[in-house]
Amino acid sequence: MSARLGAAPNRGTLLAVQAGMAGVASASDAARDVTAPAVRLDGVTKVFGPVQALKDLSANIYPGRLTGLVGPDGAGKTTLMRLMAGLMMPSAGTIQVLSLDTQRDTDRLADQVGYMPQRFGLYEDLAVIENLRLHAALRGMDGARQGPAFDRLLAFTRLGPFTRRLAGDLSGGMKQKLGLACALLGSPRVLLLDEPGVGVDPISRQDLWEMVAALTAQGLAVVWATAYLDEAERCATVLLLNAGQLVFAGPPDDLTRRIAHRSFRLTALTGDRRELLQQALDLPAVRDGVLQGASIRVVLRGEATAFAPPDLLALQSLSAQAGARLEPVPPRFEDAFVDLLGGGPGGTSGLATRTPPVDLGLTAVVECHHLTRRFGSFTATDDVSFQVRPGEIFGLLGPNGAGKSTTFKMLCGLLKPSAGEARVAGLDLRRASGAAKGRLGYMAQKFSLYGLLSVRQNLSFYAGVQGLAGQDKRERIDEMIDTFQLQPFLDRAPEELPLGYKQRLALACALMHRPPVLFLDEPTSGVDPLTRREFWTHINGLVRKGVTILVTTHFMDEAEYCDRMALMYQARVIALDTPDALKAAVALHPDEEPTMEQAFIRLIERSGAAESPGSPRLAT
Repeated sequence: MSARLGAAPNRGTLLAVQAGMAGVASASDAARDVTAPAVRLDGVTKVFGPVQALKDLSANIYPGRLTGLVGPDGAGKTTLMRLMAGLMMPSAGTIQVLSLDTQRDTDRLADQVGYMPQRFGLYEDLAVIENLRLHAALRGMDGARQGPAFDRLLAFTRLGPFTRRLAGDLSGGMKQKLGLACALLGSPRVLLLDEPGVGVDPISRQDLWEMVAALTAQGLAVVWATAYLDEAERCATVLLLNAGQLVFAGPPDDLTRRIAHRSFRLTALTGDRRELLQQALDLPAVRDGVLQGASIRVVLRGEATAFAPPDLLALQSLSAQAGARLEPVPPRFEDAFVDLLGGGPGGTSGLATRTPPVDLGLTAVVECHHLTRRFGSFTATDDVSFQVRPGEIFGLLGPNGAGKSTTFKMLCGLLKPSAGEARVAGLDLRRASGAAKGRLGYMAQKFSLYGLLSVRQNLSFYAGVQGLAGQDKRERIDEMIDTFQLQPFLDRAPEELPLGYKQRLALACALMHRPPVLFLDEPTSGVDPLTRREFWTHINGLVRKGVTILVTTHFMDEAEYCDRMALMYQARVIALDTPDALKAAVALHPDEEPTMEQAFIRLIERSGAAESPGSPRLAT
């Protein structure tokens, strides 16, 4: 189990962060009473027309702790954040922040609460220092106070060397650090962070965790909303919302203990692991299941004990038929989360069921040789070579700014290489980029649909662009509406959708023409675990039909679904192998089983990455 943030930070790497933290919070903060709640929620309800976003929610949030706010898309997390920040008023109930009523004391509340919104709330055409000045002015800080505050925050976030860089030119991790610095202006005592880890690589996320641990050690109450359950597992307390209701409040371990003896792993598989996962997920006895490299992790519905009840017997029978070994494993918070919300979507993809088999007759469906892309004097991708086999999931991993998206865009024909060559579906992108584009689907990292068109119109537009017409077009659109449950949203604009449905719509448009090659650039960034499972059920099903898939992701558990992956750093590929082989390569002793996140960080360390100003400390 990971050490909790908000308790007693015990990582040596916190020392430098805490040194930069000196003065960010006043010295008296640490001496304040940490037993009295910093935030009291009493019967909070919020209604938007016919939609009840929050229902009679009561909870306490304490200083000196990191409180995780988790739940599926549309659970009410962002609404609750905005209510605590005083940006909205509750329809019923009361919220007290440091004894201030959010409805009566709005002006005084602004000095006590720092809020970092879910979407990057800064001005991308302003420099780092200009964003700080703007936010300081909005908080009413005079010039005499600004200089010392900026110096402390720039040291804390290690953004000092980048004050003149435009915010739009920062990496994802550096943007989040700038957002955190702006939220800390004025030395707030309550800090609200709405999904700060979205789109941020594992190394930068570690840096953010260290900063937040330093803040809680100073006595701040920090609320961290997240869709990443490994982040929630690090919190001292978790508030779990579902459909606007609080369904669990307490330490993560308290929820995890509820499913003791129900988590198992199938190892030593001899057949198709994706087929076996589908069979396991379709068992009535199984609540949830995911791939872990060459293994499968499953969670049973009923209590599995030494007396071998029917649920365990069903799993044992499937394991024996597949020639696999079944072993118990410690439960994770994510297992308990999915169990509490009723389990995953099952193992069968209706989309894949309707997709005809793909056979391009090639040994390599995607290949690049010495691929390089320069932007002026900056090299974004440098001498990259790899091949992707038919029906394979190939992952591109790496820190923000490593060159993954640039490589993707070249392979999709959206960028011309400065040097080297690339082929997709047997076609040379230098000579037949138009024909190659017709054989691939591309889901961009940033939501790329048309905001002026409705959901229905976007589906129709993309179907037409891909050459569908008449009855085929109508049937394919209906198929996507049904598969991704888009019927309630057809007349709404894409930006009005919850994030999970935005991603469903984007994937539907990429798959409209049933491409044999699919490029997915961070397809599940920021979506909840249940939606991620739905996506991967479809992806696994398509691969079993012969579709070849390239994917980028910052979610390391998701990387376990890849057959092979290339790790990029500073524009180059520094490692390429299966997930299990990469983990084994960095094990510190024969009995250690590193996580994919540990493998990611250690491999970058081995590549010669050195700590420098603005770069995260590479702790394992």
